[in-house]
Amino acid sequence: MTSIRRAKILSVGTAVPPQVLTNKDLEKIIDTSDEWITTRTGIRERHVVGKDASIHVYDLGAQAAQQALARAGVAPEAVDAVICATFSPDNFFPATACTIQHKLGCTNAFAFDVSAACAGFVYALTVANSFIQSGQCTTVVVVGAEIASRTLDWTDRSTCILFGDGAGAVVLTASDDGNQGILAAYLHSDGSQGDILCLPAWGEKRYMTMNGGEVYKHAVRLMSEAVQKALTTAGLDAGSVDLLIPHQANLRIIEAISRHMHLPMEKIVVNVDRYSNTGSASIPIALDEAWQNGRITENTITVFTALGGGLATGSVVVRW
Repeated sequence: MTSIRRAKILSVGTAVPPQVLTNKDLEKIIDTSDEWITTRTGIRERHVVGKDASIHVYDLGAQAAQQALARAGVAPEAVDAVICATFSPDNFFPATACTIQHKLGCTNAFAFDVSAACAGFVYALTVANSFIQSGQCTTVVVVGAEIASRTLDWTDRSTCILFGDGAGAVVLTASDDGNQGILAAYLHSDGSQGDILCLPAWGEKRYMTMNGGEVYKHAVRLMSEAVQKALTTAGLDAGSVDLLIPHQANLRIIEAISRHMHLPMEKIVVNVDRYSNTGSASIPIALDEAWQNGRITENTITVFTALGGGLATGSVVVRW
């Protein structure tokens, strides 16, 4: 029987800036309250770079990737590709991934960025899986890194309370064990809804704007659909899911997905209360926490799902 080549996640690493901004801190900056934020979002605090201009997106990304490589026992020279998902790059070019590649010492790797907003990590993971399945790569580092705080209008309480900074990374390697690794992925985009969540590249006001009600409505439906379609491709159903790691945008969205999919909250990883929405970094940061807490063991079926501006939606099914 012909073996199936899949991408297997060997390890995960994370990095967040040391400064913690609580809801109480935000009360001193804008017209809001700890109760208002917590009730509507589930967020209590977030990590931010603050006024430290010396911290770059590539610094956080490289720290997370370095930790993942060390945990996997993989030498930088063995890496074939570095892919970074980010909507807050330090530069239009060079790509953030190229700088991360240099800082890691991955001298044999090609590198590039993926732009799919908060769904970026799922998209980058899917691209990396394709490289491995095709045989072009054996080992790939996938990074999600954001300094979202620099994209915010700190006078707009509808957005600035929601986001934080951080990075997460995974090391993927080729496996011929058809029962383990990335079993399926599903990606979907709807450009007609692009204006409900937007970050302009040009103009005087280069701040994130969001229609929260519309994003909520689409996020619950599209993320749930993405999970179902990825599971169907993998030959599984919702009852097979041991752990769901959704994009950590808002506790209300996560709870609505739980109801929509009839999946108990006990099977869903939630850390939005301590990190807020870290964009493309949110899933790997949550994955790292679940892994360290012993929630991921051999044969655990885990599903990642995310939605970001675009609208871009995606889901990945993994068996460990």
